[in-house]
Amino acid sequence: MIAEKESSMIAARAQTQMDGVMVIGEAIWRVAPERAEFLIEITASAATAAQALHDNQLKSAQVMQAVAPMGVQQSDLQTISLKVYNLYAPVLPAFPAYGVLPTIGAGGFSPYGMGAGSMSAEIQSAAYHARNVLRLNVRDPRRLGEIVDAVTRAGAVIVGSLAVGVSDEAGARRHALEAAGKDARAKADALAVATGKHVDDAIAIAEDIVASNGVLTALRSVVPFTLGAGAPEVAGELEYYARVSARFRLK
Repeated sequence: MIAEKESSMIAARAQTQMDGVMVIGEAIWRVAPERAEFLIEITASAATAAQALHDNQLKSAQVMQAVAPMGVQQSDLQTISLKVYNLYAPVLPAFPAYGVLPTIGAGGFSPYGMGAGSMSAEIQSAAYHARNVLRLNVRDPRRLGEIVDAVTRAGAVIVGSLAVGVSDEAGARRHALEAAGKDARAKADALAVATGKHVDDAIAIAEDIVASNGVLTALRSVVPFTLGAGAPEVAGELEYYARVSARFRLK
Protein backbone atom coordinates (compact mmCIF):
# COMPACT_ATOMS: atom_id res chain seq x y z
CA MET A 1 0.00 0.00 0.00
CA ILE A 2 2.79 2.43 0.87
CA ALA A 3 4.56 1.69 -2.40
CA GLU A 4 1.34 2.30 -4.35
CA LYS A 5 0.78 5.64 -2.60
CA GLU A 6 4.35 6.75 -3.32
CA SER A 7 3.98 5.76 -6.98
CA SER A 8 0.73 7.66 -7.29
CA MET A 9 2.28 10.75 -5.66
CA ILE A 10 5.25 10.64 -8.04
CA ALA A 11 2.92 10.25 -11.01
CA ALA A 12 0.76 13.16 -9.82
CA ARG A 13 3.82 15.34 -9.33
CA ALA A 14 5.13 14.47 -12.79
CA GLN A 15 1.71 15.23 -14.28
CA THR A 16 1.66 18.61 -12.50
CA GLN A 17 5.10 19.45 -13.87
CA MET A 18 3.99 18.55 -17.39
CA ASP A 19 0.79 20.60 -17.21
CA GLY A 20 0.83 24.32 -17.97
CA VAL A 21 3.33 26.45 -19.83
CA MET A 22 6.97 27.26 -19.08
CA VAL A 23 8.26 30.68 -20.17
CA ILE A 24 11.35 32.83 -19.68
CA GLY A 25 11.01 36.58 -19.30
CA GLU A 26 13.91 38.98 -19.87
CA ALA A 27 14.37 42.68 -19.24
CA ILE A 28 17.12 45.27 -19.04
CA TRP A 29 16.87 48.25 -16.74
CA ARG A 30 19.34 50.99 -17.57
CA VAL A 31 20.40 53.87 -15.33
CA ALA A 32 23.15 56.45 -15.53
CA PRO A 33 25.99 55.99 -12.99
CA GLU A 34 25.69 58.29 -9.99
CA ARG A 35 29.01 57.50 -8.32
CA ALA A 36 32.33 55.81 -9.02
CA GLU A 37 35.24 54.53 -7.01
CA PHE A 38 38.64 52.96 -7.54
CA LEU A 39 41.74 52.01 -5.55
CA ILE A 40 45.10 53.75 -5.72
CA GLU A 41 48.48 52.78 -4.33
CA ILE A 42 51.08 55.19 -2.98
CA THR A 43 54.57 53.97 -2.11
CA ALA A 44 57.62 55.61 -0.60
CA SER A 45 61.08 54.33 0.33
CA ALA A 46 63.63 55.66 2.80
CA ALA A 47 66.48 54.60 5.03
CA THR A 48 64.24 54.59 8.11
CA ALA A 49 60.64 53.53 8.69
CA ALA A 50 59.72 56.95 10.09
CA GLN A 51 61.02 58.71 7.00
CA ALA A 52 59.25 56.26 4.67
CA LEU A 53 55.91 56.88 6.42
CA HIS A 54 56.49 60.63 6.38
CA ASP A 55 57.22 60.62 2.64
CA ASN A 56 54.16 58.47 2.01
CA GLN A 57 51.96 60.93 3.88
CA LEU A 58 53.38 63.79 1.81
CA LYS A 59 52.58 61.95 -1.41
CA SER A 60 49.04 61.24 -0.17
CA ALA A 61 48.58 64.94 0.58
CA GLN A 62 49.80 65.81 -2.91
CA VAL A 63 47.25 63.43 -4.42
CA MET A 64 44.48 65.04 -2.38
CA GLN A 65 45.56 68.50 -3.49
CA ALA A 66 45.52 67.38 -7.12
CA VAL A 67 41.93 66.08 -7.04
CA ALA A 68 40.37 68.63 -4.66
CA PRO A 69 39.56 71.12 -7.47
CA MET A 70 37.53 68.37 -9.17
CA GLY A 71 35.05 67.97 -6.32
CA VAL A 72 36.83 65.27 -4.33
CA GLN A 73 36.58 65.88 -0.58
CA GLN A 74 38.90 64.71 2.16
CA SER A 75 36.37 62.08 3.27
CA ASP A 76 36.34 60.64 -0.27
CA LEU A 77 39.96 59.47 0.07
CA GLN A 78 40.16 56.70 2.67
CA THR A 79 43.06 54.43 3.58
CA ILE A 80 42.14 50.75 3.55
CA SER A 81 45.64 49.27 3.93
CA LEU A 82 48.93 50.70 5.22
CA LYS A 83 52.02 48.52 5.42
CA VAL A 84 55.66 49.14 6.24
CA TYR A 85 58.28 46.52 5.44
CA ASN A 86 62.05 46.45 5.14
CA LEU A 87 64.51 44.82 2.79
CA TYR A 88 67.97 44.00 4.06
CA ALA A 89 71.00 43.79 1.79
CA PRO A 90 73.99 42.14 3.49
CA VAL A 91 77.32 43.95 3.14
CA LEU A 92 79.75 41.24 1.99
CA PRO A 93 83.43 41.37 3.14
CA ALA A 94 86.06 42.27 0.58
CA PHE A 95 87.70 39.25 -1.07
CA PRO A 96 91.45 39.10 -1.80
CA ALA A 97 92.65 40.05 -5.24
CA TYR A 98 92.98 37.36 -7.88
CA GLY A 99 96.20 35.36 -7.51
CA VAL A 100 96.89 36.52 -3.93
CA LEU A 101 96.83 33.86 -1.27
CA PRO A 102 94.87 34.70 1.90
CA THR A 103 96.88 35.06 5.07
CA ILE A 104 96.65 32.42 7.73
CA GLY A 105 95.18 33.78 10.94
CA ALA A 106 95.86 32.79 14.48
CA GLY A 107 95.19 29.14 15.12
CA GLY A 108 95.73 28.21 11.48
CA PHE A 109 92.29 29.26 10.16
CA SER A 110 91.65 31.65 7.32
CA PRO A 111 89.89 34.88 8.31
CA TYR A 112 87.56 34.42 5.33
CA GLY A 113 86.20 31.12 6.57
CA MET A 114 83.87 32.70 9.11
CA GLY A 115 81.04 33.10 6.58
CA ALA A 116 78.31 35.71 6.28
CA GLY A 117 76.34 34.26 9.17
CA SER A 118 78.60 35.94 11.70
CA MET A 119 77.76 39.46 10.43
CA SER A 120 75.67 41.54 12.81
CA ALA A 121 72.63 43.58 11.82
CA GLU A 122 74.67 46.80 12.26
CA ILE A 123 76.77 46.06 9.19
CA GLN A 124 73.80 45.41 6.93
CA SER A 125 72.14 48.11 4.82
CA ALA A 126 68.32 48.32 4.92
CA ALA A 127 65.59 50.13 2.98
CA TYR A 128 62.11 50.68 4.40
CA HIS A 129 59.09 50.79 2.13
CA ALA A 130 55.70 52.28 3.05
CA ARG A 131 52.77 51.06 0.94
CA ASN A 132 49.41 52.81 1.28
CA VAL A 133 46.29 51.61 -0.55
CA LEU A 134 43.41 54.08 -0.60
CA ARG A 135 39.85 54.06 -1.89
CA LEU A 136 38.91 57.16 -3.88
CA ASN A 137 35.21 57.97 -4.16
CA VAL A 138 34.13 60.06 -7.17
CA ARG A 139 30.90 61.98 -6.63
CA ASP A 140 30.57 63.02 -10.28
CA PRO A 141 31.27 60.07 -12.64
CA ARG A 142 31.52 62.48 -15.57
CA ARG A 143 34.87 63.68 -14.18
CA LEU A 144 36.22 60.18 -13.58
CA GLY A 145 38.77 60.39 -16.42
CA GLU A 146 40.09 63.76 -15.23
CA ILE A 147 40.48 62.47 -11.68
CA VAL A 148 42.33 59.35 -12.82
CA ASP A 149 44.75 61.50 -14.84
CA ALA A 150 45.34 63.84 -11.90
CA VAL A 151 45.97 60.95 -9.51
CA THR A 152 48.56 59.33 -11.77
CA ARG A 153 50.32 62.63 -12.39
CA ALA A 154 50.58 63.09 -8.63
CA GLY A 155 52.52 59.83 -8.34
CA ALA A 156 49.85 57.28 -7.42
CA VAL A 157 49.18 54.00 -9.21
CA ILE A 158 45.70 52.75 -10.12
CA VAL A 159 45.01 49.34 -8.53
CA GLY A 160 42.33 47.08 -10.02
CA SER A 161 39.37 48.23 -12.07
CA LEU A 162 37.03 51.21 -11.88
CA ALA A 163 33.63 50.61 -10.28
CA VAL A 164 30.48 52.63 -10.89
CA GLY A 165 27.14 52.44 -9.11
CA VAL A 166 23.87 54.10 -8.23
CA SER A 167 22.52 55.31 -4.91
CA ASP A 168 19.45 53.03 -5.03
CA GLU A 169 20.91 49.68 -6.04
CA ALA A 170 17.96 47.70 -4.62
CA GLY A 171 15.47 49.84 -6.51
CA ALA A 172 17.25 49.32 -9.84
CA ARG A 173 17.25 45.54 -9.33
CA ARG A 174 13.57 45.57 -8.37
CA HIS A 175 12.62 47.48 -11.53
CA ALA A 176 14.51 44.97 -13.67
CA LEU A 177 12.85 41.97 -11.99
CA GLU A 178 9.39 43.49 -12.30
CA ALA A 179 9.90 44.13 -16.00
CA ALA A 180 11.18 40.57 -16.55
CA GLY A 181 8.19 39.16 -14.65
CA LYS A 182 5.78 41.14 -16.86
CA ASP A 183 7.60 39.88 -19.94
CA ALA A 184 7.22 36.29 -18.73
CA ARG A 185 3.49 36.76 -18.13
CA ALA A 186 3.01 38.35 -21.56
CA LYS A 187 4.73 35.40 -23.22
CA ALA A 188 2.59 32.95 -21.25
CA ASP A 189 -0.60 34.80 -22.30
CA ALA A 190 0.46 34.73 -25.95
CA LEU A 191 1.15 30.98 -25.86
CA ALA A 192 -2.11 30.29 -24.04
CA VAL A 193 -4.16 32.22 -26.61
CA ALA A 194 -2.38 30.39 -29.43
CA THR A 195 -3.50 27.06 -27.93
CA GLY A 196 -7.02 28.19 -27.07
CA LYS A 197 -6.46 28.33 -23.31
CA HIS A 198 -6.08 30.90 -20.55
CA VAL A 199 -3.28 31.43 -18.07
CA ASP A 200 -4.04 30.48 -14.49
CA ASP A 201 -1.90 30.83 -11.34
CA ALA A 202 1.89 30.58 -11.39
CA ILE A 203 3.23 27.22 -10.20
CA ALA A 204 6.93 28.07 -9.88
CA ILE A 205 9.12 31.13 -10.43
CA ALA A 206 12.91 31.47 -10.49
CA GLU A 207 14.92 34.61 -11.09
CA ASP A 208 18.45 35.74 -11.87
CA ILE A 209 19.89 39.23 -12.27
CA VAL A 210 23.24 40.53 -13.47
CA ALA A 211 24.53 44.10 -13.16
CA SER A 212 27.17 45.25 -15.62
CA ASN A 213 28.63 48.35 -17.20
CA GLY A 214 28.45 48.17 -20.96
CA VAL A 215 28.85 44.40 -21.30
CA LEU A 216 25.51 43.92 -23.00
CA THR A 217 26.24 46.79 -25.35
CA ALA A 218 29.48 45.14 -26.41
CA LEU A 219 27.70 41.80 -26.85
CA ARG A 220 25.04 43.36 -29.02
CA SER A 221 27.70 44.92 -31.27
CA VAL A 222 28.89 41.39 -32.06
CA VAL A 223 25.48 39.67 -32.13
CA PRO A 224 22.79 42.14 -33.30
CA PHE A 225 19.49 42.16 -31.38
CA THR A 226 20.97 40.24 -28.48
CA LEU A 227 18.36 40.21 -25.67
CA GLY A 228 15.89 42.00 -27.94
CA ALA A 229 15.69 45.44 -29.48
CA GLY A 230 15.74 47.12 -26.07
CA ALA A 231 19.45 46.55 -25.48
CA PRO A 232 21.25 49.70 -24.36
CA GLU A 233 22.59 52.09 -26.97
CA VAL A 234 24.82 54.22 -24.73
CA ALA A 235 28.10 52.74 -23.55
CA GLY A 236 28.86 53.36 -19.89
CA GLU A 237 25.30 53.04 -18.62
CA LEU A 238 24.67 50.65 -15.77
CA GLU A 239 22.66 47.71 -17.07
CA TYR A 240 20.63 45.39 -14.87
CA TYR A 241 19.70 42.29 -16.84
CA ALA A 242 16.97 40.23 -15.19
CA ARG A 243 15.85 36.76 -16.25
CA VAL A 244 12.70 35.16 -14.82
CA SER A 245 11.70 31.53 -15.43
CA ALA A 246 8.03 30.90 -14.66
CA ARG A 247 5.60 28.02 -15.00
CA PHE A 248 1.87 28.79 -15.21
CA ARG A 249 -1.19 26.55 -15.09
CA LEU A 250 -3.51 26.64 -18.06
CA LYS A 251 -7.28 26.47 -17.93
